[in-house]
Amino acid sequence: MSKPKIRFKGYEEDWEQRKLGEVATFINGRAYSQDELLSNGKYKVLRVGNFYTNDSWYFSDMELDEKYYANDGDLLYTWSATFGPHIWRGGKVIYHYHIWKIELSDILEKRFAVQLLEQDKAKILSDKNGSTMVHITKSGMEQKEVLLPSCVEEQAKIGAYFENLDHLITLHQRKCEETKKLKKYMLQKMFPQNGKRVPEIRFAGFTDDWEQRKLGDVTELKSASRVHKGEWTDSGVPFFRSSDVMAAINGTTNEKAYISEELYEKLSNASGKLEEGDVLVTGGGSVGNPYIVPNNEPLYTKDADLLWIKNQGRFYPYFLYEYFFSPTFRIYLSSISHVGTIAHYTITQLSETPISLPDIEEQIKVGEYFESLDRLITLHQRKYEELQKIKKFMLQNMFI
Repeated sequence: MSKPKIRFKGYEEDWEQRKLGEVATFINGRAYSQDELLSNGKYKVLRVGNFYTNDSWYFSDMELDEKYYANDGDLLYTWSATFGPHIWRGGKVIYHYHIWKIELSDILEKRFAVQLLEQDKAKILSDKNGSTMVHITKSGMEQKEVLLPSCVEEQAKIGAYFENLDHLITLHQRKCEETKKLKKYMLQKMFPQNGKRVPEIRFAGFTDDWEQRKLGDVTELKSASRVHKGEWTDSGVPFFRSSDVMAAINGTTNEKAYISEELYEKLSNASGKLEEGDVLVTGGGSVGNPYIVPNNEPLYTKDADLLWIKNQGRFYPYFLYEYFFSPTFRIYLSSISHVGTIAHYTITQLSETPISLPDIEEQIKVGEYFESLDRLITLHQRKYEELQKIKKFMLQNMFI
């Protein structure tokens, strides 16, 4: 088949098979000795890491052949350790040996070429060579056979479509990370630290000191009765474990467990029933992570694995939930946790955990603020994941 499954209207011609070296020229960067690189200078030296995680730069004052420079809008390809095409956005730089500059012929459109190289990266990586430094060869790239529309206009439409998708993906990823950073900062500022009685940032109209208490003095703390693994069922009443709490926090799914309704009623008569607004805290595995019971539907938990904080009106659930993510609690937790092959946070330790509480009205304000941040994080994360799925699907169907 020489036509993709999905294409823009008005284009019917078969795609042409070409060797990549016929439609693109790969130009090697220059290798540099350490004494040629400066801490400051006329030109930045672009290395592979600068495209990904490395924000530090080397510089050079050398005047080189023009082929060793990359300018804004040039198509580059990192070919060692980390692979992939990039359109360089920035001023004139010297690009390193582990980067190719790609010059395209008139029959290959730049944005289409980016997606062509990105879409086929898995296959390219399957042909990689090397051991201590994994890389692919220039000749291997040039000999690679690709399929592309003969009409450059169709290429441009495809390239523009994926460029817009990439822009949206990057936008939601950036918004998600920015909101996470804001939340981390506000958790430091909106809960008192270092024994202080008021936070650095609070809502207008609240001036009273926060009350310093221990959780065990504020409300009732409980643990469920023991359920043996042999009593788990495939359906019935959900049986929550620490893995379920972590899945809820991370927005992922995990294999669910259940117990029978008869066992639930029997155990609940002894330990009580979880109610809307109660807070569960992981006592095993990744300890000290919270979950708010969302409603009064039947739910049971694993003893010791999840600690149970009854809501008796002394706290707003989302305020307490966010407290467990605050630096104040995390510092305390690290000072008392027993860490071996698995960390444990016991009901006794939970009871002794210090907490500063404002009045309920301020708790609601603080809790609702962080809840809105969490909603934004979830929104952008979900949009990011949805767009990634759309891109994957469209790459599979708009290319051959």
